[in-house]
Amino acid sequence: MKCLCAAFLCCLSTFASAAWQAGVAKADITPTESVPLAGYGGKTRMSQRVEHPIWLKALALKDDAGATSVLVTADLVGLSDKMIAVIAQHTAEKHGVARERLILNTSHNHSCPVTEDVLWLYYEFTPEEAAAKDRYTAMVYAKYAEVIGAAIANLAPAELAFEQGLAGVAVNRRRSRGPESRAFGGQVDQDVPVITVKAGNDLKAIVFGYSCHTTALGGLSISGDYAGFAQLELENSFPGCAALFVQNCGGDANPLPRIRGKDVEATELAGMYGKILAEAVRQVIAGSMKSLSGPIRAAMGETELELQPGIPLEELKQRLPNLSGMPRREFEHFIRQYETLGALPDRVKYPVQVWQFGPDLTLIALTGETVVDYSLKFKAAYGWNNTWVCGYNNDLLSYVPSLRVLHEGGYEGVTGMFEYGHRAPYTETVEERITTKVEELVKATAK
Repeated sequence: MKCLCAAFLCCLSTFASAAWQAGVAKADITPTESVPLAGYGGKTRMSQRVEHPIWLKALALKDDAGATSVLVTADLVGLSDKMIAVIAQHTAEKHGVARERLILNTSHNHSCPVTEDVLWLYYEFTPEEAAAKDRYTAMVYAKYAEVIGAAIANLAPAELAFEQGLAGVAVNRRRSRGPESRAFGGQVDQDVPVITVKAGNDLKAIVFGYSCHTTALGGLSISGDYAGFAQLELENSFPGCAALFVQNCGGDANPLPRIRGKDVEATELAGMYGKILAEAVRQVIAGSMKSLSGPIRAAMGETELELQPGIPLEELKQRLPNLSGMPRREFEHFIRQYETLGALPDRVKYPVQVWQFGPDLTLIALTGETVVDYSLKFKAAYGWNNTWVCGYNNDLLSYVPSLRVLHEGGYEGVTGMFEYGHRAPYTETVEERITTKVEELVKATAK
């Protein structure tokens, strides 16, 4: 098992009167054995090599009001509701961090191991594969506890700043999927939001985001995909600094072009995308950034996303014998729900978090695979220059379409729901419900 490494924020005398205290830590979560790989359905892929290590990284922030908030980023495909509950409970009991002050973001990396019950309908493991997955999951739980604890233990005076850059890696993947998709919108969000954490002249942490699937790679190697390469590039550029990647609203965006079936060429391409993203961050840091003041006013709430009617039980049973692989597992899951619950669940719980950094930055943390419309919508509503919208927080519960994407149909709007264990697409209230909850939380955290 790889050891935990932590970066310390010091210079106490220089910043004795600073409003912020910050601590950053890293934990290596690279598997030490061959493990099932996450992110793509079909036959189980077992890892064969490590392209570069993968990480958990935590940034703890304590403001002048005395509250501690923690952001954790991960080179993982996602977390499940079960995993979120375990991590959040431990963090609250051990460190007293309130749930609204813990943001758990994943890069949605498709070159990482499977953990716990994330995307559980995707896979059909042998006993040996399941055991390897469970061993890895146990290590990941332990590393979350360690990295959060280390970041909080390392709190020391610091200064925070924010600005945004641009990178042209993302392409709307719905529009790129052949002639039948040409009527789909081509929306993308190519903003690169950046927060820097400094102690004196020392850059201790860079938090940066982008709205794009981490799917440049699809082979049998462990890596952080383009986001992992970007983090490595930045940490090489700024020795002693931890780079934390936050996945934004990349549910309908891919890094394009992509190469399939040629691992060496694909890795080179992913590395190039990482360099492009890192250069965008470097340009932000080289320019003029706005100081962030506190306190962090944090709020968390939950809405419910309603589902359209599902397939009747008798039809499921009639169609089941003709299915195999993941479609068969999906139908078996729906049949079990009928038999144990009496009906298919008609709604999904949807958490939302908002952190307001003084008057300077609004961070909106959405759940699941949010499409780009949410980022564009909320930045237009609350400020293009001081609003950061990220998806892929909390439970990887489903694709989360806007009303536009729902009407267009296709994978992110309609056909991708079964693989997440949901009976049908969301109803037309999906965007309205999320928007209402975000509005409520933004108001709650405003001065």
